[in-house]
Amino acid sequence: MKQILFLALCAVLTIGAAAHDLPVDVQSFIDDRDGCDHFRGEPWGAGDDPEVKERREFIFENIKKLCTGTDKRLAELRNKYRNDPVVIERLRVYEDNIELQ
Repeated sequence: MKQILFLALCAVLTIGAAAHDLPVDVQSFIDDRDGCDHFRGEPWGAGDDPEVKERREFIFENIKKLCTGTDKRLAELRNKYRNDPVVIERLRVYEDNIELQ
């Protein structure tokens, strides 16, 4: 169920962003980073209850999958598209160093 909700979220984000005709590498970053930020903001609870542990593991797995490498990718995209104001404006909303937190 959780995976279906996550896939639905990704689909909505992709459809909304596709209208802006961003480069594929930028759109891929946005999809990953938005998913990353979503899971970073999810409460995972505390304790040893099996459901809480399962949810915590699910959140951590998705954070690792979606967040790893995004700091570097963001810096590279900002450099690559430094002369494209549309891309730079779209990337402006993302924090530079989330992997260090």
